[in-house]
Amino acid sequence: MKGKKKTMPKNDVHEEEAPLPSEKVPSPPVSDSDSDSDYEDSSADDGESSASLDSLSESELEDDSSENGGSSGNVEAEGTESSLDEDIVNGEGSGSENSDLDQQVVESDSSEDEVAPRNTIGDVPLKWYEDEPHIGYDIKGKKIKKKEKQDKLDSFLANVDDSKSWRKIYDEYNDEVVELTKDEIKLVRRLLKNQAPHSDFDPYPDYVDWYKWEDAKHPLSNAPEPKRRFIPSKWEAKKVVQYVRAIRKGTITFDKPKEEDGPYLLWGDDSGSTEKSNHLAYIPAPKQKLPGHDESYNPPLEYIPTQEEINSYQLMFEEDRPKFIPKRFTSMRSIPAYENAMKESFERCLDLYLCPRVRKKRLNIDPESLKPKLPSRKELKPYPISCYIEYKGHEDAVTSISVEASGQWMASGSSDGTVRVWEVETGRCLRRWEVGEAVSCVSWNPLPDMHILAVSAGQDVLLLNTGLGDEELQNQIKELLWIDSSTASDDSGDKAPSVSWLKDDKHMGLRLRHFKTVTAVEWHRKGDYFSTVMPTDILFKVLIHQLSKKLTQKLPFKLRGLAVRSTFHPSRSIFFVCTKKSVRVYDLLKTKLIKKLDTGLREASSIAVHPGGDNLIVGSKEGKMCWFDMDLSSKPYKILKCHPKDINNVIFHRSYPLFASCSDDCTAYVFHGMVYSDLNQNPLIVPLEILRGHTSSNGRGESLAV
Repeated sequence: MKGKKKTMPKNDVHEEEAPLPSEKVPSPPVSDSDSDSDYEDSSADDGESSASLDSLSESELEDDSSENGGSSGNVEAEGTESSLDEDIVNGEGSGSENSDLDQQVVESDSSEDEVAPRNTIGDVPLKWYEDEPHIGYDIKGKKIKKKEKQDKLDSFLANVDDSKSWRKIYDEYNDEVVELTKDEIKLVRRLLKNQAPHSDFDPYPDYVDWYKWEDAKHPLSNAPEPKRRFIPSKWEAKKVVQYVRAIRKGTITFDKPKEEDGPYLLWGDDSGSTEKSNHLAYIPAPKQKLPGHDESYNPPLEYIPTQEEINSYQLMFEEDRPKFIPKRFTSMRSIPAYENAMKESFERCLDLYLCPRVRKKRLNIDPESLKPKLPSRKELKPYPISCYIEYKGHEDAVTSISVEASGQWMASGSSDGTVRVWEVETGRCLRRWEVGEAVSCVSWNPLPDMHILAVSAGQDVLLLNTGLGDEELQNQIKELLWIDSSTASDDSGDKAPSVSWLKDDKHMGLRLRHFKTVTAVEWHRKGDYFSTVMPTDILFKVLIHQLSKKLTQKLPFKLRGLAVRSTFHPSRSIFFVCTKKSVRVYDLLKTKLIKKLDTGLREASSIAVHPGGDNLIVGSKEGKMCWFDMDLSSKPYKILKCHPKDINNVIFHRSYPLFASCSDDCTAYVFHGMVYSDLNQNPLIVPLEILRGHTSSNGRGESLAV
């Protein structure tokens, strides 16, 4: 009974004096060597010790109800002490065997002891502990050692065997694996579904009207209703108009209602269906020919062959022999079995199985729809249609013509060495000059008050006074064309030594003597400068002359290629030089190359700039004409193949959206060329008319411009 008396207080200690969660459990003594050692998690062992204590109390209660004596009680006491010692050894691991058993017995089963030591490093980043053997410190300031990382293969196998591995999450901060409870998993699932964490939370509660005005004496506001609540909103009306306009323009589109599948032929042919599918399209087999009168069991008499015809079939080739010979039977019962039924069925199956079939798509396109939509020619009038007047007088082919700025006078040069001035309206010849050489180019001064004509003949460029205008204008022109013999040639600085300014007493004008043949002359828009082109000259291909100062200078650029024509920009200080392969655009003020336009032609022959200045056309000796939009690209916008022979000249109309080209084939093509101010809209080019009526001279046309 002593054993019972000894054991009962111990049970009382566990049952009656169990520590509350707020009480602290005394820890076993720790030696100095253990102070720096790793802190091990003993929560599992504590659970085992508490379980052993519970089992111990149950065994004592059973012994109390038994009839055994004190000896059994002593044995139980000794067993209790030995089990306590084993629990202490397993729980602490590093504790001493000679420690006080009373302190070990009074262990608390509080939930705080079951939890692993918590990391107390605060908000310090874990990167600082990457190279350290510990991960932080517990509440007592002891180091928390890092756990050894498990091999990936072992962890994978452990997770496969563990059915609750999907609930476990690794906590990097405390270096432990946390298992989520059912409530926590429910909470996570609700968050993933964008729901409130708490299941009792109602996102749509019933509306509670805290202010009920039925029985209220004093409302919140006693002001009368404003007038705007009874008038339609102007802002809403504007918004509706915007939506209506957007719907009409097509910027706002509505989803088309899905068409329901209507009735279809269950046993019909699918060969005509155009439904698209992602898989390989089914191609139906061709159907057999339906039987006709020949294969009837009682065909008409005219379908039944005679015996002679049957004998003649035997003499024919097997390919040409008819496959079926009609026969006549009195009734259906007398029809025998078809002898080739199995053979034909087998051949039909082979054809269906082995014969490849391909669906060929046929496009039904109207040729008229491929033509570009161009405006009607009636809407693009006025433009020349027929010959209005003829200017007769030259004895040889006319090589160049030029119209005066007002449009009243026209000058022409011919291969017979003469230059004539005509009145455009009447066709009367006003003046005539004998130059002595074939005229290659004539150009009228663009100023309406300067009636000066530039003529190139051989190596000379003549500046002629046409004699038009009043006396005051004639005096100004004579002063401009007068030159002192002492300053006839000036060779200094940039001035070209290849040109001599001479006085021409015969024609009462000026003569510019060049070293090479001049092929083209072009005036500047201000009428004081003009350019000349000498294709055969290596050093001085293009020269610019100033009439007022009687100066000549070469271009400050290095030209590449053989120069053909040159022209000035109609409104800016830009100079165009056309070579055989390209067009070079220069800025005269900045003295630099702006752009190079690649024509892609075999040999260019002429150039003309649009009055707007952003577009130009280039004619070639292969009958092609290129339209360039300089704001768009350095490549031609359009290439027009119109003439079968060489193009001699191209020109733009000064006021109408027209341009024309003339060729050695004695024809002139007139086009409509509209240039829009909107940069997003391309120029409109429409062919209008082909003018004929010229005669050829030595294989070349008689006129060069329109």
